[in-house]
Amino acid sequence: SLSLQPFEYPVCTQDGTVFDILSILPWIKKYGTNPITGEKLDAKSLIKLNFAKNSEGKYHCPVLFTVFTNNSHIVAIKTTGNVFAYEVVEQLNIKPKSYKDLLTDEPFTRQDIVTLQDPTNLDKFNVSNFFHVKNNLKVIDPEEEKAKLDPSYYLKNTNTETRETLLELYKEFKGDDILAATMKAPEKKKVDKLNAAHYSTGAVSASFTSTAMVPETTHEAAAIEEDVVRYQYVKKKGYVRLHTNKGDLNLELHCDMTPRTCENFIKLCKKNYYDGTIFHRSIRNFVIQGGDPTGTGTG
Repeated sequence: SLSLQPFEYPVCTQDGTVFDILSILPWIKKYGTNPITGEKLDAKSLIKLNFAKNSEGKYHCPVLFTVFTNNSHIVAIKTTGNVFAYEVVEQLNIKPKSYKDLLTDEPFTRQDIVTLQDPTNLDKFNVSNFFHVKNNLKVIDPEEEKAKLDPSYYLKNTNTETRETLLELYKEFKGDDILAATMKAPEKKKVDKLNAAHYSTGAVSASFTSTAMVPETTHEAAAIEEDVVRYQYVKKKGYVRLHTNKGDLNLELHCDMTPRTCENFIKLCKKNYYDGTIFHRSIRNFVIQGGDPTGTGTG
């Protein structure tokens, strides 16, 4: 659930969320939380799981010998960590009320049955709801980051012919390394929860379709312009006091309606841009006009 990859050394939480111990321990050491729910998590509360495998290396129920699939109802026993199909536990433990592990004969209670996978409850596997996915949290592995520098890292499954072809290309076209060294990626804007857009930068698709782009393999949220982010929080009016030879005028600015215009006006006032302005025309209850009495545009 954390690495989104098949596990090698499975453990689970008290609510049945499965992790690979090599992934969850560094996370707990850094954050001390459950990466799925965001709640506090202690390494001591993790349950070591014992999955049985058949001769083909596939996980299966050690009693029914049926291979586990995405549609299997899978449970584990807390006290032993043994994993079974729910049908077996229901028929041989729950209904006869004989709560003993089917492999070790160790006693347990009904509360010790943990559901790892229930095909009727798919919300548990909705990756978009995972705490670490929504908050873009991760534990950086130095070895993995180093491996990412090699393009072959992103080739999950390749046949022998493909590997040989790529190796041949790598030997022949050394010029790509020189070209890549001269290319500089554009400076990226810092993205946080306030300025993150609901769409990506498009760098992945652009680098895939154009050889002029720096190769990019990870999707990143685009950064919304700073003005757009700031202006949406402006909810109040602004006020400016204009000193004239006839007295002071208090001006109300509709910052909540025209934030950019009002910001521009206030900044110019702070720079004393309007000092000494001569108002040559006054239209009652409408507007006063100044700054260009000749109408020539030269002031």
